[in-house]
Amino acid sequence: MAVDFGDMSAFLAVAKAGGFRDAARSAGDSASRLSEAVRRLEAQLGVRLFHRTTRSVELTAVGRELADRLAPAVAEVDLALDVVNGYRERIGGRLKLNVPISAARLVLPDIVPPFLAAYPDIQLEIIAEDTFVDLVASGCDAGIRYDERLEQDMIAVPIGPRRQRSALAAAPSYLDRRGRPSHPRDLLEHNCIRARFASGAIAPWEFEKDGEIVNVDPAGQFIAGTAGAAELLIAAAIGGVGIMGLFEEWLRPHFSNGTLEPVLEPWWSSFSGPFLYYPGRRLVPAPLRAFIDFVKAQ
Repeated sequence: MAVDFGDMSAFLAVAKAGGFRDAARSAGDSASRLSEAVRRLEAQLGVRLFHRTTRSVELTAVGRELADRLAPAVAEVDLALDVVNGYRERIGGRLKLNVPISAARLVLPDIVPPFLAAYPDIQLEIIAEDTFVDLVASGCDAGIRYDERLEQDMIAVPIGPRRQRSALAAAPSYLDRRGRPSHPRDLLEHNCIRARFASGAIAPWEFEKDGEIVNVDPAGQFIAGTAGAAELLIAAAIGGVGIMGLFEEWLRPHFSNGTLEPVLEPWWSSFSGPFLYYPGRRLVPAPLRAFIDFVKAQ
C-alpha cells in the first residue's frame, strides 16, 4: 500500500502535539490542512486514528500503535533527507572522471588544484587512459575527449585550449647528422619515432600549409604505445633516435631549453580542443555540476 509521506508526517505532528492547532503552530502550517491530511490517511488505511471532540483530540488504540511504530521510521527518513540537503548545500561527494593521458598532462593541471581548493568536500578521482570506455558502465560521472571521439547522446562542454597543434621535433644533433626536412615528404627519408594507439593502429602524420594537405606514413626504428609512453618517445628523440610527433604544448618546454628542435613547423596541423562530456540527465550530481560550472567560469 502506497501512503503519502506528507500525510504520515502530518499525522505524527498532530499525535505529538495532541491537537491540530498546536501541531499547526509548531509546523508553521494550517490546522485545516493538517486535518485534511489526517482524513486522507484514515480513509486510505480504513481505520480511525483519532477520537475528535470539540474539546480534545485523542489517539485511538490503533492510532497510538501506528504512531509508535511510524515515528522512528519517519525520523530516519528526515535524517536521510538532511544528509542529501547537506550535500546540496556544501557540494560534497565523489566525482570520477575518465580522461585521455594528454588531457591529464596538458589540461587538468591548471584546473584540478583550484577546483579542489574551492570545493574541499569533493573527492576527485581521475582515470587516465587512452582507451574508449562506457562512462556509465565504468562508474564514471564524466569524461574528457576530443570531438571526433565523443560518445553519442552526451552533453559536451569545452574544456582547456580551444585549438591545439600536432608538432614534430628532433634533437639538434640528429638534424645536424641527417639534415632538416623542408617538406613533409622528406620524412620518408628519415628515421621517425612512431606511436601506436590502443586500437593497434599507427596513424599517418597529417600536415597542412596554404591549403595543401599532405599525409605521410614514414618508417621508423622505434615504436611505442601511446598509453603513458609520451615521455619515452621524448627521451628517444632527445637521445637522437629520430623525429617524433606529439602535442605542441607537450614539446614546448624542450624547445625552450634547446634539447629538441621544431621540425616542419609551418606545416603543423591544428585541431579543436577537448570537451568535458557527460550523460544527459535531468538531475546532474552536485559534484559534477560544480565541476562543470567551474570549467565554464574558467
